[in-house]
Amino acid sequence: MIVLGIESSCDETGIALYDSEKGLISHVLHSQVELHAEYGGVVPELASRDHIRYLVPLMEQALQQANLTQGDIDGVAYTAGPGLIGALMSGACVGRSLAWALDLPAVEVHHMEGHLLAPMLEENPPQFPFVALLVSGGHTLLAHVTGVGRYELLGQSLDDAAGEAFDKTAKMLGLGYPGGPVLARLAEKGVAGTFKFPRPMTDRPGLDMSFSGLKTFSLNTWQKLQNEYEGQAEKLAQGQADVARAFEEAVVATLSIKCKRALQQTHCKTLVIAGGVGANQHLRQQLKAMVKKEGGELYYPRIEFCTDNGAMIAYVGCLRLMAGESKALSIDARARWPMDDLTAIQV
Repeated sequence: MIVLGIESSCDETGIALYDSEKGLISHVLHSQVELHAEYGGVVPELASRDHIRYLVPLMEQALQQANLTQGDIDGVAYTAGPGLIGALMSGACVGRSLAWALDLPAVEVHHMEGHLLAPMLEENPPQFPFVALLVSGGHTLLAHVTGVGRYELLGQSLDDAAGEAFDKTAKMLGLGYPGGPVLARLAEKGVAGTFKFPRPMTDRPGLDMSFSGLKTFSLNTWQKLQNEYEGQAEKLAQGQADVARAFEEAVVATLSIKCKRALQQTHCKTLVIAGGVGANQHLRQQLKAMVKKEGGELYYPRIEFCTDNGAMIAYVGCLRLMAGESKALSIDARARWPMDDLTAIQV
């Protein structure tokens, strides 16, 4: 079965084709980073318009890349949530209309389920059950995964997601957009141990997380440095890097502690990390070391599949279409969509 996947939940337009027998056969992506950079963040209306502009050309490009035509497609999958409602509607309308025009089954895909199962696209995928850390710009959660659609929420961020905290802290430090990757690069120049930031909610039991206080702590530290080193550009630049490093270390340590607790609580030996922040190299290194001490293994998707992409949507869509799921002609995109609403399927 060949499935066309469409991802348009936020600021990246992704199209991919997944073959149930051959695996991923093509994927293309358009990023809106330059479009939103001058505003310092995603502008929903601009995001929606840009998706509309690129969806069809990218679809044609993906088909050409796979040496296929629309007539070779057996089903269509599109992200229906969670995300920016206008952006979601752009992809959902195109996907559902294409399926109707070609008389094909269509299926809605949960954006976070796509991220969670993205490591399955690799040559050495994880086996169920496992603990998943989904950490992106809009979501941070831990789940116990026993199968496709079988997700037990263990803990989540009570305020800012880790990715949001990265972006907002980067903005407070005067860095560019998107802030997370820029802050991570700057942190490499920081001196370890210069500052020790708190590890939020690690001094109490449970797996919920909070990063808004850490963001504020970073701002206060940075403002003190600006006052202390006023007019001393070199010292201020180093101080900025030191704050970035201390912030990153605190987020990574917090996530590592929570993941360790989740593994112990579920008696799992396998940890999966997915989502945009999952591309952070410091986080990967720390989690790998922690999991090794626990006698387990760490799995994650390749860097290009950590951020939003059509490949993960096409893959999940293929699984669900082959299990007999399909969506009627109505389009039901939603900005919020709890993962426990998903149905379990056999694969």
